[in-house]
Amino acid sequence: MANLIILFLASEPSGRIAVKLPSELCRVVMAPVSTNILCSFSFVPSIMYRIQCLLLSAKLKIQLGPRMQQFNITALKILEALTTKECQEEFSLESIETLGDSFLKYVTGQHLFSKYKHREGKLTSMRKELVSNTTLCQLACNRNLVGYIRGEEFNIKKWIIPGLGYDIWGNTKCLFLLTNNMYILKEISIKSKRIADTVEALIGAYLSASGEQAAFHFMKTLGMDLELHNEMQDERKIITKSEEIIDVRSLETMLGYAFNDRSLLIEALTHGSYNNAGPCYERLEFLGDAVLDHILTDYFYKQYYPGCTPALLTNLRKASVNNCCYAHAAVKAGLHKHILHSSSNQMINDLENSGRSFSGPSHGWEPGIGLPEDLADLIESIAGAIYLDSKHKKEVVWRAMRRLLEPLATPKTVELYPVSELKEICERRKYPKPLYSKTRDSGVGVTRVDAKVKAAGTVYYGTGEGRNKKVAKILAAKALLQKLKVASVA
Repeated sequence: MANLIILFLASEPSGRIAVKLPSELCRVVMAPVSTNILCSFSFVPSIMYRIQCLLLSAKLKIQLGPRMQQFNITALKILEALTTKECQEEFSLESIETLGDSFLKYVTGQHLFSKYKHREGKLTSMRKELVSNTTLCQLACNRNLVGYIRGEEFNIKKWIIPGLGYDIWGNTKCLFLLTNNMYILKEISIKSKRIADTVEALIGAYLSASGEQAAFHFMKTLGMDLELHNEMQDERKIITKSEEIIDVRSLETMLGYAFNDRSLLIEALTHGSYNNAGPCYERLEFLGDAVLDHILTDYFYKQYYPGCTPALLTNLRKASVNNCCYAHAAVKAGLHKHILHSSSNQMINDLENSGRSFSGPSHGWEPGIGLPEDLADLIESIAGAIYLDSKHKKEVVWRAMRRLLEPLATPKTVELYPVSELKEICERRKYPKPLYSKTRDSGVGVTRVDAKVKAAGTVYYGTGEGRNKKVAKILAAKALLQKLKVASVA
């Protein structure tokens, strides 16, 4: 190494002299190493960048306050929650964002059910507002979390070496100061949805690393006004002779669960049209929807992650948490025979005489296509009833509901949701987004939706008809997919 700054004076005494040479002020004159070893040093910036990101993740954990320090979570897990797929890393936030989304829905659903006596429609609207992208984005901004989000692939030409600041690079700011303020090297634009996804991913990270209390405390730290209720009382009329109203023994045998309060089971089976003074299943449906969604998502996450891709985890959840799946499971178990209703909808009454087979797996969208959503509501309301009756034991709910939902979707049997599959194809092939439009009602209770997309210079169309817009959209996407595959442009 040749020192370019210090000049040795001739008057210095001879002998062994040790001189510290700052590497920044030296250059290599000759080195007895191979070219391959020299080339390996090109990886150092990537290593330094990873260390820098881990330190920032650790900094975020400290910034969240002393209450969060009691929970055991690694900087690498937090980094996973901060890393978007645009970074092109081996990991990203997508899988734990799915887990966090389901837990957020579960906590808000439980909180609203306990605090308010509103009906399902009002509770659903309130939950949507609490978990909306706008709300989560605002919470993240209030806690200065946005600057930690990694939204770009590492570029060595743009990377600033830690420790080199404003005077050397001119128009850049420090990475961070010893305060709660986070600074980035340049102005970037992050969509509110991406920020909201990161919040859900951080919830999922704390949940998977340290459990429900850690995830819940993180939500409270963000400023969410929620409570995990250990006791939830829902007023209902006491029914002494439940066996005269429904076949309790048959239902309990089917579920593998004996109710302590059988009025909960009756409420779970009571449609809003039923002419009696008791409550209908709407509130239990709202609660059960959140509980069942979280239970299934947690199961798939623990069963298959990290071995499966984020897309596969999402597809497993979509295939198992939807009205078509639930409706098919309800009819396959014969729950439609027990529903208490005075509805003019003859479909429920005519199911036994339709000649349609309801055997086989319920997961996916196709087995229950065309069935009334009232049947799906039964699955959710029964899940809510068992959750309340068992004093909030999710494992008890899971044992009972799994009997109705099995066989569950697996990576080998999962059926892709047509709307998602079409979207993924368009993104992969760089096609414009598919467009959907409701054209008209084809008849009484029948809705028509048209779908179109421009692929390889040609516009393709698909049409679907169903009992509502959602079903018609699924069938339209399926029809369009078939045309794309026939034309070999999928």
